[in-house]
Amino acid sequence: MSRTVRWLRPWVGGRRQPASPTSRHGTDRETPTADPELTFRTSATSARHLRALTERTGALVVGRRLFDITSGWGGRHPLDVPVVVVTHRVPEGWAPENDSFVFVTDGIESAIARAKAIAGDKEVGVNGGTIAAQVVEAGLLDEVHVELVPVLLGAGVPLFADLKIAPLQLDGPFSVVEGDGVTHLAYRVRRAA
Repeated sequence: MSRTVRWLRPWVGGRRQPASPTSRHGTDRETPTADPELTFRTSATSARHLRALTERTGALVVGRRLFDITSGWGGRHPLDVPVVVVTHRVPEGWAPENDSFVFVTDGIESAIARAKAIAGDKEVGVNGGTIAAQVVEAGLLDEVHVELVPVLLGAGVPLFADLKIAPLQLDGPFSVVEGDGVTHLAYRVRRAA
């Protein structure tokens, strides 16, 4: 486990073991995933927040780097929603499109349009980092959600590094959920006048 994950894990408490109604956390504090051996155990407040976010998400857009780091989540993302992967080329051994992954090679606008079509009346989630910066620069990001954990890591990939349209103003927060060891914040992206 990386140092970063070890420091961030206490709030989300992901464990590779089946959820159990007799666990010390109780089922009201558990958020199951598509992987039957991975259940997030959090405060009851954070669990409600995570379940609500998961229920309204219909598709995700991620970059090739995250896809490769996670080895394609073993074939299915833990949120159990289709994932649109922005890449220059489809990874070897993967179909260009299946029920779990769609690989888009013609840019972020195309990836967002494809994700919206897949999501239907649900929301599209975008992972942080380079992909989020590309989406906001294209004027396609409506909200920014931040999980604020009280630890300073000193290194890593900054959220929205090298943003070409900085400074970007956000409105809010319109949602503040205080969990144990984390504050879930949500802001709206302010459109340029």
